[in-house]
Amino acid sequence: MDSMVLILSASGIFFLSGFPALLLRRHPAAGRRIATVAMICGSALGLAGVAAAIVSALTPSFDAAWSLPWGGFSVRADPLALVFLLPVFILPTLASIYGLGYAGQGTKDEDGPRLGLSFGILAAGMTVTAVARDGALFLLSWEIMAIAAFFAGSIDEDDAEARRAGWIYLVATHAGTLCLIAMFALWNRATGSFALVPNAAVDSGTAGTLFVLALVGFGFKAGLMPLHVWLPGFYAHAPSQVAAVLSPVMSKMGVYGLFLVTVMLPSGEAWWGEAALAVGAITAVGGIAFAAAQSDAKRLLAYSSVENVGIIVMGFGLALLGRVSGRGAWIALGAGGALFHVWNHGLFKSLLFMAAGSAERAAGSRDMDKLGGLAARMPKTAFLFTVGALAICGLPPLNGFASELPIYIGLFSTLGLDGRPAHPGAAVAVAALAMAGALAVAAFVKALSAIFLGNTRGAALSPARDPSAAMLGPMVLTAVACAALGSAPLLVVPLLDRVVAFWAASAGLPSLGAAAPYRALGIAGPALAAAVGLLALIAIARKPAGIGRRGSAVRIGTWDCGYARPTARMQYSSSSFARSIVTLFKYLLYPKKLNPDVVGAFPVVSRHDDEVPDTIHERIVLPFVAFIERSLPRMRWLQQGQTHHYILYMLVILFVLLAVGGIL
Repeated sequence: MDSMVLILSASGIFFLSGFPALLLRRHPAAGRRIATVAMICGSALGLAGVAAAIVSALTPSFDAAWSLPWGGFSVRADPLALVFLLPVFILPTLASIYGLGYAGQGTKDEDGPRLGLSFGILAAGMTVTAVARDGALFLLSWEIMAIAAFFAGSIDEDDAEARRAGWIYLVATHAGTLCLIAMFALWNRATGSFALVPNAAVDSGTAGTLFVLALVGFGFKAGLMPLHVWLPGFYAHAPSQVAAVLSPVMSKMGVYGLFLVTVMLPSGEAWWGEAALAVGAITAVGGIAFAAAQSDAKRLLAYSSVENVGIIVMGFGLALLGRVSGRGAWIALGAGGALFHVWNHGLFKSLLFMAAGSAERAAGSRDMDKLGGLAARMPKTAFLFTVGALAICGLPPLNGFASELPIYIGLFSTLGLDGRPAHPGAAVAVAALAMAGALAVAAFVKALSAIFLGNTRGAALSPARDPSAAMLGPMVLTAVACAALGSAPLLVVPLLDRVVAFWAASAGLPSLGAAAPYRALGIAGPALAAAVGLLALIAIARKPAGIGRRGSAVRIGTWDCGYARPTARMQYSSSSFARSIVTLFKYLLYPKKLNPDVVGAFPVVSRHDDEVPDTIHERIVLPFVAFIERSLPRMRWLQQGQTHHYILYMLVILFVLLAVGGIL
């Protein structure tokens, strides 16, 4: 069977997966199981189609006319599409399985059918977006994906914050879509077609405009700063199985769009790569700085998604510089590392959102200032969260290190230490990448210790325990994949090399496996994992016999610094742990502090609180919206309520558009 038929069939099954639940409203559990089985079947077909396309010498495609006045139904499963189809066919299905156990937390039974319906349509929209090779079809599937994500992420209608976050997302995603409409309209004007195929005849001025429109339009979806304002709140209030798809998969459709548009355009100019590097560096450092300051576990994970998108865009910018300057190693390291990180971020971020959702479900809170001590009651979840945290911090032998390493090597090579021409401006991004890595370690040490270590800080933990197999299974699979890709990255190098050659339109590029020391990593990774495991076994074997058994430890007095009755309030909280980082980045974060009012010998009860709102949202977006609210009432005189006035307005607008069209 043709691989494109399998991929489109998978999309159709995804689209229909939630409809049976609408007919089984009185049996929500049965509806969820049917939807999950359908998602599994769709994934199996899709993965079979991807596998067939990988081994095929031809690019699977399908073209058909339709009744719309623009474009046509044109799809291609080229190498670039295959890279982004793999997470689409894996992670939503794992999240659907996870949702079987998560049901009831953040969703009500009556919301289940709507969630299943929108979730399946979201997966279908992402599938078609990845293979669409016509501008009209791309925008149609893009809009389906965006609307489905809105309904899936803001499913809890009783939560005012979730509704507000959903509307902010909807406005932001359509602001990006407006840029994409302008981009495709300009592409049609320059090429005479909506076909998304390479065209080297586009002049440099038009190509530069198209690149900027793509960077802004797709940047909204990817979460590039300062276009990320919708992302933290939307991910934080979405059900965890939905957040485990929005961040790892849907946001990468923005990255996919950037790679797709630069395939279509000529090599471009150096400022394209410099702009991408600058935006990526700002996004990476700013995202992880905000993440480290959060006390909401899911907002922390959301901001860390912004950071990882920044890392990916830095690799993309390095590849653009390599394409302009003819440096094949920069292309292989930048594009190969960025595309590899698309996979890796999808795996460990999905794992982290699912683990955080399990902790929230058990403790009834995602406020890290109220959590703590969950590792004793949820050891499996704590271990899996630790695996995801190590991976996202870029530590070997896990997959985050394997994909960030080539980007590091490529950025260092721009210094010209090998005697070849240097690009010092690009090398500045090395400092940003290193700073982002250090802040990521601080952020996830804070998250791990605040949620799972120490004593409980207020949340009721007595019923807390590890989740069911339906929730643990997907987490275990993603953790194993993180370890496998980190220890054996050479397994995926042939596909990445093929994609990079397709993107650069060059067959003479060095292999990513040769440009990055993956052979050594394939030996050192398993050895390091074995050494860590051995040390853990030794530590367990040498543990004193009395530790770990209740009532067996002998209590003796120690010097207590005057604290005769220590309580959980005396341990570090999430906010106090991050205070030094917040202070260091105070001109970016603008924290709000509520200091305790301690006056006199017998002060009244007071409290200290730190809040770090999103600076862009608080200081730019909200004041702008307030200005619009104050200004628009002054335009009410235009609303006369008379038909001939409205006809006159339409004629004026028509003449203006015709005049602008004539000038352009």
